[in-house]
Amino acid sequence: MDSTMIGMIGISGLFMLLLAGVPIGFALAVTGFCGISFLTSPSVAVPTLVRSFYSTFTSYSFTVIPLFVLMGELASICGMSQGIYYAADKWLRRLPGGLGIATIGACAGFAAISGSSVATAATLGRVALPEMRRYNYDEYLATGSVAAGGTLGFLIPPSIGFVVYGILTEQSIGKLLISGFLPGFLLAAAYVVIILIWVMINPQAAPASNERVGFREKFLALRNVWELIIAFALVMGGIYFGFFTPTEAGAVGAFFLFCITVLKRKLSWKNLLAALEATTKVSVMIFIILAGAYIFTYFMALTLIPMKLAAWLGGLAMSPHLILVIMVTGYLILGCFLDATSMMVMTLPVILPTILKLGFDPIWFGVISVLMMEAGLITPPLGLNIFVIAGVADVPMEIIFRGAFPFLLAILAVVILVTVFPQIALFLPGMMMK
Repeated sequence: MDSTMIGMIGISGLFMLLLAGVPIGFALAVTGFCGISFLTSPSVAVPTLVRSFYSTFTSYSFTVIPLFVLMGELASICGMSQGIYYAADKWLRRLPGGLGIATIGACAGFAAISGSSVATAATLGRVALPEMRRYNYDEYLATGSVAAGGTLGFLIPPSIGFVVYGILTEQSIGKLLISGFLPGFLLAAAYVVIILIWVMINPQAAPASNERVGFREKFLALRNVWELIIAFALVMGGIYFGFFTPTEAGAVGAFFLFCITVLKRKLSWKNLLAALEATTKVSVMIFIILAGAYIFTYFMALTLIPMKLAAWLGGLAMSPHLILVIMVTGYLILGCFLDATSMMVMTLPVILPTILKLGFDPIWFGVISVLMMEAGLITPPLGLNIFVIAGVADVPMEIIFRGAFPFLLAILAVVILVTVFPQIALFLPGMMMK
């Protein structure tokens, strides 16, 4: 039996483990370990397994993950989400679908300090949904806008998605984070356009508000976002101008938000321990997935499947962009069954050599990948953000899926724009201080 056949059996076994409910990190590790043992020997597989887990949990560069997660937890403790939503509401309420647009704006703002789509959706869902219900917003529009807005947490820096992509592909995490800035706010704008079109077609979906908000009240509402602006400037400005590495920027951002939480008298031992516990759970989950991915990647390298696939696709008589369309379609299908991080760690070891062989920029493809991961967060039947909003809003998931579908079209539109105009993703990284 040749190595390619063994690799295909391993991939089939991986999917069987996932269908059986085995967590993705352990499924990757078991599949990789068994494959390496079969292709070489257990004496090679055991050290590979140990080394992968040890290096993942002790690597200094990986500490950026818990630091970014901790930033989001501290921001939630000090009530920053409520402040962001309050300010967005004051400025945007009188627009058609103003509360929905304010929700997208608040999600974009909170994403700029959170890095987690699930945290963004859950946090803003608790704030925005009661307000939209109070003004008789259509349930489809209300829940769909929050679920879609939450996806911005995976794209707008600091994004855990880009950190994981950078680790898996050995690309600059700093450049990847910066590359998500313009596409992230372009996607937020696309979401706003979806809401405006929705309300134009069905005005009853978002009853107009007759409340007038004076400029003084709008200006005073901005007091609630100064912490966000400073935190974002410290983290992303520090990375962009070369003052900090991503890990150092995460530490600076977490310390700043810790100080804000103390100054606002929102910090208690209970809150602090809850934030540290949540940060630990999320970080360990990601670390286990990454360790498993390293083992599985080594197995795939031994089978030569990634290199053979790259050579086969590169030799096809079709344009590189058509091959890209096939890959994007594959991501869209996988998003129906796998969470975002799982999709990334399972596919990148196989398709990245193809991307490089086709001449695509790996930083640019990181943006495309993360955008498609976002699509998976709101596609049935496993859209993670849908489950989060269903829990927060006590609404049937069918309603939320239908409400989120128009926003899925916005994601695909941004993917097309970034493909046609790659400088949307590459302009800012190209201007970074070395």
